[in-house]
Amino acid sequence: MGSEEETKKKNEVFDAEAASLFVKELRGTFASGKTKSYGWRVSQLKSLMKMLNEREPDIVDALRQDLDKPELESSIYEVALLKTSIKSALKELKHWMTPEKAKTSITTFPSSAEIVPEPFGVVLIISPWNYPFLLSLDPVVGAIAAGNALVLKPSEVAPASSSLLAKLVGEYMDLSSIRVVEGAVAETSALLDQKWDKICYTGNSRVARIVMAAAAKHLTPVLLELGGKSPVVFDSGINLKVACRRMIMGKWGCNNGQACISPDHIITTKDFAPKLLESLKNELENFYGKNPLESKDLSRIVNSNHFARLSKLLDDDKVSGKIVHGGERDKNKLRIAPTLLLDVPRDSLIMSEEIFGPLLPILTVDKIEDSFDIINSGTKPLAAYLFTNNKKLKQQFVETVSAGGLVINDTAVHLAVHSLPFGGVQESGMGAYHGKFSFDVFSHKKAVLSRGFIGDVPVRYPPYTKGKLRLLKVLISGSLLGIIRALLGWSKA
Repeated sequence: MGSEEETKKKNEVFDAEAASLFVKELRGTFASGKTKSYGWRVSQLKSLMKMLNEREPDIVDALRQDLDKPELESSIYEVALLKTSIKSALKELKHWMTPEKAKTSITTFPSSAEIVPEPFGVVLIISPWNYPFLLSLDPVVGAIAAGNALVLKPSEVAPASSSLLAKLVGEYMDLSSIRVVEGAVAETSALLDQKWDKICYTGNSRVARIVMAAAAKHLTPVLLELGGKSPVVFDSGINLKVACRRMIMGKWGCNNGQACISPDHIITTKDFAPKLLESLKNELENFYGKNPLESKDLSRIVNSNHFARLSKLLDDDKVSGKIVHGGERDKNKLRIAPTLLLDVPRDSLIMSEEIFGPLLPILTVDKIEDSFDIINSGTKPLAAYLFTNNKKLKQQFVETVSAGGLVINDTAVHLAVHSLPFGGVQESGMGAYHGKFSFDVFSHKKAVLSRGFIGDVPVRYPPYTKGKLRLLKVLISGSLLGIIRALLGWSKA
């Protein structure tokens, strides 16, 4: 019986008409006020937590099927981070929902003011394949906490994860308010044709432009979590072993470089490069052995298309002779070894697009400060990293480099700090989430000013006079002394 239902479901066409019906049903739920209640929000967050607790083995298995992702990475970076996000929301939700008192001015005296967070309504969340649970459900946590109804569209590039997400949401969540739509371009296009109250998209800048264009038709606000070429600057005079280990974990220890905040390339001085290269080689061998293609601690490339894309970057005539470590490939198993390339030309293919894989070019400069000019000459990345013990260089880095986030003496770990906003700038995205920022990004901050009927000042009403003009000017300025002077006729209009 179950297989018949699954077959029927697969044969159902999800087109613009079906998408319109989905949205209509969800708008009906939202209009009822159901999702706005504190009780509903808490119940759904707890259901999400229950789902993660009970089905973690299934999640780990799906990630193994899609990416051959190591269990540690799946359990920590997909499940544990999500649990932390949910715990934070459950703990702080009542506080987040409480209207914030705002100051008023003498202009509206007597009055009171507050900022009331309210849900946008029905939101669409389009998630990527590289972290198919974390980057699907972390925005969902924010959308639920803020009181929205939603549709989640997971990536078809990670089919086992997409299928499991649809199944688990169906089993654990309130389907009158939270739905999952599986599929590829046709289904996503059908969804984007609809009017949403907010769209959250995580992925690449090419698709982001399509999402933004669709949103513009309805003046729908967007949250875009993209990527870019995130640089790592290595200064000399550091604990090189620790720095290399941390860099390796941010690059190859995060889905084998298939992460939006993954280090994209290194910039260091010509003098320091040989030491850095030697240390990286040693630590890579310590972590992944002499034959990293056989390592169980490295994810594989997600599919043949991405394998071909990365192979093209390596086979480019400008860089094929620059490989100084790694470069081994297994097309049948979709595996590429951690690869270091030294002094690649800045106009090469590998330096013109986000790598999103296990390849790591190393650029060299005469002075470490020159690295900041290289970073600022390109588009603004999602993250930028610096290893240094030089306080002046650190300050210059923070003041000079514009990126979604900066990390000093580590890589990628800012993702786990929920008191920090996570998001990009310009080409690397717009808007930010995590922690309270997730609640805020899915909420409209409604300004509310309340007044009684006493204290009505005739000066604001016609007929207008010079005296009224004089008094209104000082009322708007908020100067108590000015008001006294105007009442006594001492100020000029």
